[in-house]
Parts: sequence; C-alpha cells; structure tokens
Amino acid sequence: MSDFNSEKFKKKLKKKIKKNITNNKNITINSKKTSFYFVGAVGAAIYYVSTATDFWMGALGLLKSIVWPAFLVYASLKGLNA
Repeated sequence: MSDFNSEKFKKKLKKKIKKNITNNKNITINSKKTSFYFVGAVGAAIYYVSTATDFWMGALGLLKSIVWPAFLVYASLKGLNA
C-alpha cells in the first residue's frame, strides 16, 4: 500500500517539476532582478573607481561594488534610526 502512495507522490512531483520548468515566469523575474543588480554593480564600480586616489583604493572600490546592496540597506536603516 505504501509503495502505491510513494509512486503516486513521485508522479505528482515529476508533473510539478516539469510544469515549473516549462513555465517561464520564474526565469523572467529572476533575470529582471539579476539585471538590476548588474546595472547597480557596474554603476557602483564606476563611482568607486572614479573617486579612488590610488590603485589599491580602486581595487577596494571594485570589491565594494559587488556588495553595494549591503551599503544601501545599512544607510537606509541608519537614516531611519533603526
């Protein structure tokens, strides 16, 4: 009896996975978030590198541009006195 239920569960799971793979909604939402992050990272890299005074500050600026959302959240919370 339990073998029948597990087989039935496996079939339902395969159906759901197949349906989610063919459904492109998740892919487009993910690509929009990724493109927003990429554009922000490029903008942050340009800003940090252009304001760098020497090579190592520019290298640090490139690293900062990768984690720019963390700086954004920190500044927002600081501004809200949270």
